[in-house]
Amino acid sequence: MTVDENAGEITADTPFTPADDTYHVPPTDDPYWVETNWWSFNVPARHIGGWLHARYDVNRGTVTWRVFVWDPSGADVGRIAYYRNATDKPMPENPDLRDITFPHGGFSVKMIEPLTRYQISYSDPANDFSISFEHTAVHPPRRFTPGEPPAMYSPHLDQLGHQVGELVLRGESIPIDSYSIRDRTWGPRGGHHMQSKKPEYLRGEYKVLHPGGPRWREIERERGRGRIQYIFGHSGPETGFLGFVRPQDGDAEGWSPLNHGWLLRDGRFERLDKTRSRMRNFRDPQTGWSAHMQVDLTDLTDRTMYAEGFSVSHMCEGGLGSNALMRWEFDGEIGWGEDQDGWKRSHWIKMMNALRATSTPTEEA
Repeated sequence: MTVDENAGEITADTPFTPADDTYHVPPTDDPYWVETNWWSFNVPARHIGGWLHARYDVNRGTVTWRVFVWDPSGADVGRIAYYRNATDKPMPENPDLRDITFPHGGFSVKMIEPLTRYQISYSDPANDFSISFEHTAVHPPRRFTPGEPPAMYSPHLDQLGHQVGELVLRGESIPIDSYSIRDRTWGPRGGHHMQSKKPEYLRGEYKVLHPGGPRWREIERERGRGRIQYIFGHSGPETGFLGFVRPQDGDAEGWSPLNHGWLLRDGRFERLDKTRSRMRNFRDPQTGWSAHMQVDLTDLTDRTMYAEGFSVSHMCEGGLGSNALMRWEFDGEIGWGEDQDGWKRSHWIKMMNALRATSTPTEEA
């Protein structure tokens, strides 16, 4: 483990260092101090998406990891192409994320070049399944402004990379050659940190900033619900975008602002202008999952991009919103990425009741 060299003074421009490739020493004994690492890839021709994710509860000394691959054949954990997890397993002493295999059959991470190149591997011989790819970064990891949702308390990095390797699914060898994202977060997460401290939200009073429009959209905009949505798409190392969506700040026409992210064009990354970047989502009335998106982007140098995307496959781990593989079009190019649509159960059910309603309600649901 390393001490966070940037602790104390962090801005959006503070660079990450090679020490951030491994775990950090927690500054407190908070049992909810967490470090994550997440790797994604896709196989566009098969509409396959893939994740490897590990959450290390540092002060508890345990890790929860998940590996899953999805395609159009199924979305829930009993039907998707592959799913396996291990919960709260003891971690070895002084783990080093630069060269680690997570316990109880987990995946492996090996840093090859600091902040740039990594080998990711996983094998489940009993199910004729394995993943092996090298993630080569397209750019230095990007930091988003601390103190703003969703990175309220924690350093967070996102990094576009090129994944080249092999997926073996039910014994079939499938080449991996994609451009997708990895991310890392460390800091307090979960438990009371996930609950708003505002008295009105604690009382269950969820206001809507801009009332009106379809009822299901209005419900989605309720403030204090902890909604989070994360979208990205890239056609390669030169063109694409990434953003965190704020549905709770959206308008009655269905447009929600993006408060963090980037616009990539001609190989140049620039931060999004959060006052001029927005997304509008159209949901499937049966599943409630994202089906079609429009994205208007403007960066801090006044470059603009319009992106339109459709979901082609879904993974629904918890029975609510989904992780969707998205096919995007922007700048005359086709790109691939994800929509990560996070909800709390009571909020999701209320939205779904409105989305599926067959007549005008006479009173509040």
